Amino acid sequence: MCIPARFAPILFSALLSAIMVSIVSAFVLVNTQGFNSGLPSQWLRSCVTIWPVAFPTVAIVAPWVRQIVGRITAQQTPS
Repeated sequence: MCIPARFAPILFSALLSAIMVSIVSAFVLVNTQGFNSGLPSQWLRSCVTIWPVAFPTVAIVAPWVRQIVGRITAQQTPS
């Protein structure tokens, strides 16, 4: 499957936000409630609840962050 390059920013935002939400929600749940039998369902519910906020946030903020990083990092000049 090959997705056209014009969708790269959206795909990037979707994947990054899904990975971030998965890791952070698992971390928070384990730290606040510990490992228990209900953890998988709580984790899934947490991910499904948080991802709709994280995805557009990453989509909006990522270009701005790339621009800031580009300004504060040294540009390599070809030798």
